[in-house]
Amino acid sequence: MVPPGSPVPPGTPAPHAVPIDLGADPARELAREELARAIYSDAAPDPLSAALQWLARRIEDLLRAASGISPGGGWGLLVIVVLVVVVVVLVRRRFGPLARTTAVPGGVLGATDRTAAEHRRLAAEHAAAGRYDDAVRERMRAIVRSLEERTLLEPRRGRTAGDAAREGGRALPAAAGALQDAARRFDETVYGGRPADADTVELMRAADDAVAATRAVGVA
Repeated sequence: MVPPGSPVPPGTPAPHAVPIDLGADPARELAREELARAIYSDAAPDPLSAALQWLARRIEDLLRAASGISPGGGWGLLVIVVLVVVVVVLVRRRFGPLARTTAVPGGVLGATDRTAAEHRRLAAEHAAAGRYDDAVRERMRAIVRSLEERTLLEPRRGRTAGDAAREGGRALPAAAGALQDAARRFDETVYGGRPADADTVELMRAADDAVAATRAVGVA
């Protein structure tokens, strides 16, 4: 059951609106219709749509199998349908538009062996040309590479901006806030579809400067 006070998408059928005497075929149809509603697909990324389609197929298989063995007959199928709705709501809350920027994984550096100075130069060139998204990407790469060059991070492919901010923040507590801000804006721009602007570029540059000027813990 949905916990008291938890938001429920508009139009979600209330428990009293579902027939008590529910057979196997109506239960399957109800689950299929619920999962097909636009609220679960509008503004959702393609991977989530594919996951929900896969879930719908598995639920249909489950309902087909449960129709002959479900304890309580129609009541048992009703419980399954309610659980399906709860799972879908939780999935959407976890991977919906508000959570998308933090949920999407991706390495910062990719297949590059450039130095921090080279990434900074590219970031400045992109910013001067008004290519703010590219400037944000290169500035975050400069931050991560600089932490690796100072041996504060072990070089590792696939490290995300969030990983770098957490690991770098432990080595540079005074710059932890700046790292977190930079990682968040990087994710919003590169993975969240939020275009960068001159202010975003300046925030990234300031974070890079803060990291460069901060001494590591235990270093005199």
